[in-house]
Amino acid sequence: MGTTVLIVEDEILVALQLEGILLDAGHSVVGIVPDHASLHHTSNPPQVALVDLNLRDGPTGPAIARRLSEMFGTKIVYVTANPQQIGEPAPTAVAIVEKPFSQPAILAAIACATGGLSQEQLPAEVEPLYCHSSREKLAR
Repeated sequence: MGTTVLIVEDEILVALQLEGILLDAGHSVVGIVPDHASLHHTSNPPQVALVDLNLRDGPTGPAIARRLSEMFGTKIVYVTANPQQIGEPAPTAVAIVEKPFSQPAILAAIACATGGLSQEQLPAEVEPLYCHSSREKLAR
C-alpha cells in the first residue's frame, strides 16, 4: 500500500498534477488544502505533506507544515518556487522540491520521507533537509 499524502497547494492545476503523480504511483491523497482554514477539514493524518508556501490566504504554508509536524508527525516536503521563504523548517521536514517540479523529483521526495530512499540517492532537483532516520542537518 502506498503512502498517505496531503497536498497543501492553492493553484488547482498544480494540485491536480501532484494528485495525478501520487495516484499513478499507488499513493493515497487524503486531501487538497488551499489555505490554513481548510486544514480543519482534514480528517486522516497524512504520513507526508507536500507543502507550498504561498497559499490562498497568504504565506501560511510554513505554519501549516509546523502544525502537521507537531500534531501528527507528518513528514514535510516543501514544493515551492520560493524556498528562501521557508525560514525555520518544520521539525519533520525532509526535503525541498523547487517548482517547476518533475514526477521523478516528487516521487523521490516521497520515498525519502518514508525511508525508501537515502539522501545520497536523491536527484539534484530535490534538496534534502533531514534524513528520515537522523535529525542531523544534511549538507549538499
